[in-house]
This record gives sequence, structure tokens and C-alpha cells, in this order.
Amino acid sequence: MIEKFLIGTYTINDSEGIFEIELDNDKKVLQNARLVAKIDSPTYLAESKKHIVYAVDRNMAQPDLRGGVASFDFNQEPAVLLQEEIETGTSDAYVAIDEGRQLVYTANYHMGYISVYAIQADGTLLLKDRVQSLGEVGPRPQQADGAHPHYANLTPDGRLIVCDLGTDRVHVYDISAEGQLSQVSELKTEPGFGPRNISFVNEKNIGYLVGELASQVSVVRYHPVDGQLEVLETLSTIPTDWTEHNGAAAIKISSDQRFVYITNRGHDSIAVFEIQADGSLTLRQLIPSEGEFPRDFNFNADESLLLVANQNSDNMSLYERDAHSGQLTLIQKEFAVPEGTCVMRRI
Repeated sequence: MIEKFLIGTYTINDSEGIFEIELDNDKKVLQNARLVAKIDSPTYLAESKKHIVYAVDRNMAQPDLRGGVASFDFNQEPAVLLQEEIETGTSDAYVAIDEGRQLVYTANYHMGYISVYAIQADGTLLLKDRVQSLGEVGPRPQQADGAHPHYANLTPDGRLIVCDLGTDRVHVYDISAEGQLSQVSELKTEPGFGPRNISFVNEKNIGYLVGELASQVSVVRYHPVDGQLEVLETLSTIPTDWTEHNGAAAIKISSDQRFVYITNRGHDSIAVFEIQADGSLTLRQLIPSEGEFPRDFNFNADESLLLVANQNSDNMSLYERDAHSGQLTLIQKEFAVPEGTCVMRRI
């Protein structure tokens, strides 16, 4: 069986946009990387059920830096660019699709705001709301220049949750039928934590919050009644004796809700945590990513395999995953894909 993945990239060096790769599940090998959509630095991707792909977009054709989100129709080959919803300023960092409300959310790291777009009948986007992330910045150098929202997606009960690396805050918003946001709660993490991403075990209302700057993961309880967040425990994603630079990055939870996986950029590893009955975590493995700066990863459909993109070494690695222990075993490395930043399994 062949599964297809789209790889978002930077286009600073050799990449020209979005790549498609194949995973042969029988042979357990990555193969056939090819450019399928030309666009500047599509660093994050999301695909709708109608096979419209929304991609981070940095347009360098204008005299001033411009950025936003682009829409591609992947029902055709090659993919057709439908729209570039861009404006003066830097590009977004994250894109998420709300199929139920037919909305798209983006987080703009450098501009410090969250945008809400309505999906039109043709798959293009119409801006409905924009919220500036606010709060006193954290103590680290990476936080000094202001708010840096890096993630905007849904809570288990359908609110919007936003991770702001710059202000050490996690915001929760109600979403109106018209796509308007209104804040209902705010969690302030430890100074310098640098919230980047969160993933939930929905049935338990437990979230796992990645602190990029602290190289930590916090176990967070979400309270649906009032939207409040409560930190239960915090663990390191790297060894205690690691003194060089590291930034915790991507996080995903296995579908059986037993294991949490987090990439470390700098230590260049994947941390594997086991979820205990009370939602707490136990570190089970730290395995090298076999490349530099592992930005993102994903599972194949049955989660027997895991693919990771190493941005700075222009390669991807493939691991076999033990469903019982959660642990990973390397089976392929040095599969060439330039500047990989996002690993998205095709719907």
C-alpha cells in the first residue's frame, strides 16, 4: 500500500515549494519526492475534506515583504493555486481547518495576531476576524520583541486555543457563528517556557503543552465549563546534562492515547512519553532524528511507522513504531527533501 504525504518547506536555499512523497507501507520505505506546488516558504499545511490545501505563504514578488495564506486545489494535478490571501508583513506560522464551522485559523508569529477566515464555496478564504495577542513578554531573548502566537486550533469542546511563545501565555476563545473571537480564559506559564503547541486527549480533557524555549512539556487539564487551563506537571524533553541550544517543536499523540511524541531541534531527537492512567507522563525513549533540526513529523495511517523532517540537513527519516511500547526503531534515513518543516498525510 502506498500512502502520500505533503511536505511543507522553507524556500531559502534549494526548495521551491510543497513536495509530495510516497510511503510504501509494505517495503517500509520513503520514495519519489517531487515538487507539486511552487510557492514561497509554505512552512505549514492543512488539507480540507474537499482536498483544498491551505498553506503558509510568503510572497517575495512585491517590493515589501508580504505574507499570509494560500489556497490550492489538490483535486487536480498539478495543484491549482486558487488564492493568495496576503498583505504587508510576515507570513503566518500555523494553519488549521475547522470543518464544522467551515473556518480556517492562522497564527502569525511575527505580527502577533490570530486570523479567522470563512471558507467560501470555491475553497477561497474571506477574513472574518483578527485578534492581537497581548501580554507582557517573557524573559528570554526570543521573546523580547513581542507576542509570538505559534498555534491556533480547537479545544476538545470546540473553542479556539492559542499558544503564544512571546508572552508565555495560552489563550482560549469562544467562536461565534460569524467567526468572531471572544476570550474566555488565559493561562500564564512559567517565565521563559515559550508555549509553541498543544495536543489533547479529548476524552480526558488533558492537553500536552510544548514549551519550545524551556524544552519542556506540561500536562494541562482543560475545564470545559469555564475554559480554564490548569498545569498539573512539567517535564523536560531533553537530558538534564544537555547544555547546547535546543527548541522543542512538534507534538503528536498516538490514536490509542497511550503515547506522546515530541521533536527536539538542537538535541536533534524524538522524545517518546507514555501517558499514565492519570494523564501524567513518563519518558520512555530519546532517539536521534538522524538529521539536523527535526521540525515536524507524522504517523502513517495505522501508526506503525513515523516520518520526521529534518529541516537543516534536507532529509527525512523513517521509523517503525511498536504499538505496545511506543518506542521507535530507525529503518531509513537520508531520504532527500529540502528544508522540510511540515509533514502532512494526505486525506
